[in-house]
Amino acid sequence: MRRVLDLLYRSSGWAAAMFILAICVLIMAQVVLNLIDKLASKFLGEAIGLTIPSYADFTGFFLAAASFLALAHTLREGGHIRVSLVIQSLPPRIRHWVEIWCVSMAAAVTVYFSVYTAFLTHESFIYHDLSPGMIAVPIWIPQAAMLLGLVVLSIALIDEVVHLFMGQQASYEDKGENLLKDGPLSAADDVEARS
Repeated sequence: MRRVLDLLYRSSGWAAAMFILAICVLIMAQVVLNLIDKLASKFLGEAIGLTIPSYADFTGFFLAAASFLALAHTLREGGHIRVSLVIQSLPPRIRHWVEIWCVSMAAAVTVYFSVYTAFLTHESFIYHDLSPGMIAVPIWIPQAAMLLGLVVLSIALIDEVVHLFMGQQASYEDKGENLLKDGPLSAADDVEARS
């Protein structure tokens, strides 16, 4: 089961990375088209009018998909910002129970938003809602990517709650928090760490 869940989180992270790559490709293509248009305007006297229809809408959809799909993987890797000023000063046993409470509340809120987003996506599908751009995209498609990211995050948070109840350390502990604890590495330290 652990391997399946880790594969799910990793796959969600890779899907987010692919959407970021798609944003880069789309924007670079539009920049090239704008450059061709400027050159045509300079040498031919008028612009050709090259553009990717609704490219701003598509980049927005891709950004939403990337943002939500990356949440679970980022949680597991300790990349989310945690304000642990109060919790770090608690005794270990109390800290563990407070951690369980915090992660349980996060899981409950995320499950609530997942259910709400599922209803919203279903409603958009039933009523055939379309985006307002030049290319009318069924709005349930980008909402489905958002829903998938929320569902995977819900699973990751429930996974963390189970680990904490079993007395294990959360997956995000000591990953992101200790990155800056010792200060930045010098070039010599970096070379030494690699060898």
